[in-house]
Amino acid sequence: MAAPGDNFRIDSARLWDSLMEMAKIGPGVAGGNNRQTLTDADSEGRHLFRRWCEAAGCKMGVDSMGNMFATRAGTDPEALPVYIGSHLDTQPTGGRFDGVLGVLAGLEVVRTMNDLGIRTKHPLVVTNWTNEEGARFAPAMLASGVFAGILTEEYAKARTDLDGKVFGEELARVGWVGEEKVGARKMHAMFEYHIEQGPILEAEGKEIGVVTHGQGLWWLEITLTGKAAHTGSTPMHMRVNAGLGMARITERVHQIAMSHQPNAVGAVGQVTVSPNSRNVIPGKVVFTVDIRSPEQAKLDTMRAEVERAAHAVAKELGLGCAIEPVGHFDPVAFDPGLVKVVRGAAEKLGLSHMDIISGAGHDACWISRVAPTVMIMCPCVDGLSHNEAELITEDWAAKGADVLFHAVVETAGVVG
Repeated sequence: MAAPGDNFRIDSARLWDSLMEMAKIGPGVAGGNNRQTLTDADSEGRHLFRRWCEAAGCKMGVDSMGNMFATRAGTDPEALPVYIGSHLDTQPTGGRFDGVLGVLAGLEVVRTMNDLGIRTKHPLVVTNWTNEEGARFAPAMLASGVFAGILTEEYAKARTDLDGKVFGEELARVGWVGEEKVGARKMHAMFEYHIEQGPILEAEGKEIGVVTHGQGLWWLEITLTGKAAHTGSTPMHMRVNAGLGMARITERVHQIAMSHQPNAVGAVGQVTVSPNSRNVIPGKVVFTVDIRSPEQAKLDTMRAEVERAAHAVAKELGLGCAIEPVGHFDPVAFDPGLVKVVRGAAEKLGLSHMDIISGAGHDACWISRVAPTVMIMCPCVDGLSHNEAELITEDWAAKGADVLFHAVVETAGVVG
């Protein structure tokens, strides 16, 4: 039986072919993907993933939140599994690699171990977490949040999308309500491999990001209520313009983030304007503010400042103002022992690497609450993500997967 050595690599072409094959499901309009969670396209992608996993000798399990778990047996029935996973769902205008790279690289680890005849003490479980993106159903990382006990299943299944469709009903409609109890599984460790979604690794000329921490986040949904009126016949001084309020708050969010540099970001994202007509002053605007920082005190201060600014703007303009948190997680420190394993794998393979803080939220952020967890990142061109033009190279994908392979095999324990 072969032992994992420095010369062992995953099958780069096979991984890339799998990525491209999955990208055919839920195509976007500009070369990316629109495979939003619990759509028919999401279900089709799940079925393909299951077929591939079963062909690799894995047994598929699904929990009641639709999380998918493909298990490769270990030699010790009492040993807790090593999990490898990310997500298959995308943004409405998403790329071909965000999330899916981590899922299919996990499958490639299993395939490579099969090719090499490697057996491990601990089972391996390749995971697809439901609704990581939060694009259709807020908050993000919804199902992993339930798994980790951060959110209740009742809360999660009651989430609605912009069309009023309910998460639980859509999960049942697409046929992915599993029999397993959410969170019943126990983990020895979890690895998540992901594109960076930022420009740092490419700018620094590094092949591997060893993720030591993750930023904390608040999503604040702000509803401003004014008075819809004719844009041509309503005097300027008599308007109660919810759109103007949003514009001023948008500028304040930017100013607040800039005032807390370094390690702070903020922006307005999703916006719904009512009645959204060319010649009607907006009577109501609902929008989300996204603020992030790896420093807890800074994150909390920014939230308070954004809320004060929103209420002040609303008062000045005579608007109603309601603020609801719709997404949150605290800054995360990933497991130091697993960070060391990932760093060691990169060094053993002779790959350039650096420690990095994840700017985006990931399922690993929640799973770190219940198990030792770590992330690995590869560069993406110009740092572009959540965009159909998102791009990585086959070489980048393979090198990160090689690090994942060696780190997972070491953690799972090779049996001779």
